[in-house]
Amino acid sequence: MLGGMLRTIFISLFLSLYILLVGPPLIVYTLITRNPDPIYWAGINGVMFFVRLAGVKVRVAGTERIPPGTCLFVANHTSAMDAPAVVGAIPRRIAILLKASLFRWPVVGRAFLAARFIPVDRQSRESAISSVDQATVAMRNGQSFLIYPEGTRSPDGRLQPFKKGAVMMAINAGVQIVPVACSGAHRVMVKKSLVIHPGEILVEFLAPIDSSKYALAQREALNDLVHEAMAAGLPPEQRPAGFTGREDGGSGA
Repeated sequence: MLGGMLRTIFISLFLSLYILLVGPPLIVYTLITRNPDPIYWAGINGVMFFVRLAGVKVRVAGTERIPPGTCLFVANHTSAMDAPAVVGAIPRRIAILLKASLFRWPVVGRAFLAARFIPVDRQSRESAISSVDQATVAMRNGQSFLIYPEGTRSPDGRLQPFKKGAVMMAINAGVQIVPVACSGAHRVMVKKSLVIHPGEILVEFLAPIDSSKYALAQREALNDLVHEAMAAGLPPEQRPAGFTGREDGGSGA
């Protein structure tokens, strides 16, 4: 436990230094050029370097299943460690809907805005709807997004029910949904714990689902389809309790 805590402190310290050194000049560059690519990839590559330094290996499978064009990536959420693992595995720049409170962090909040991430105030329904509308417009204009349809981290690693916001975004934007099954992150960093344990996280991209074939009135059916696909792509201990769906989701590679 002590070793894990020391590892977390070490990573947090040097990641903070990295952000303070690299963040401000890239924020200024982005404001001048309107090009978010450098700050996005500097952030992703920097975070993944420190993830590997902490003894965490991220294994990626199924990238060949990602279709060309704009996509909505939907992933399960079990730990603070699955976010960098999933984002780092996606081989294109994406934007994310994030809690509005994260945008108040010094430097980091400005970097999120520069990378065109969108804040969501979960306490205000009107604000949340506005954020979803912004993301939908951005997807229509060619920006791929990542969203966690469970809405919050799973308490035990098992897939939770999905909120319907993700599929509504996809239907309104007419984009393909790519389910992303992330397994093992809940063992690397347990919910409500700051300790990082060395281990492996598997990020697998599952078969895309074409939302353009669905109308808004069919959002419930699409939501169920995406949920079942992700559940089938996860290992048994991360599937919903009592899952009886198909067993051929991911490759498990």
